[in-house]
Amino acid sequence: MSQIIVLDTHIWFWFINQQFDKFPTHWREAIETADEVGICVISCYEIALAQQRGRLELPCTANQWFQEALKPAGITLFPLTAEIACRAVDLSPVHKDPFDRLIIATTLEYQAKLASIDGLFSQYSELNTYLMK
Repeated sequence: MSQIIVLDTHIWFWFINQQFDKFPTHWREAIETADEVGICVISCYEIALAQQRGRLELPCTANQWFQEALKPAGITLFPLTAEIACRAVDLSPVHKDPFDRLIIATTLEYQAKLASIDGLFSQYSELNTYLMK
């Protein structure tokens, strides 16, 4: 079975910017050797919104940053599908952040591992075997 890893938005940003000290050391090798590494399309929205609101500094526009932080970096952009949207709605009611729920649902849809340091994610029973430790 192939190894797919979905990166939460913050992990994607840190990985692209080589801020490897911000997440567990062994994740870097796992990400670099996985068969496929990707993000939920909603992560692009989160990055663009954070830049617009002044919570995140990028060296260029968000759109230009995406041009380098996706395909050239080996990152797949997983689309938002009707199945993923429905799966996000059906998740346990741990919290109501729709962006996080879509990232979790994307992980489950692709039966991938999820790289995230968001403490709430471990409260989702659905993620028990999918959350990177």
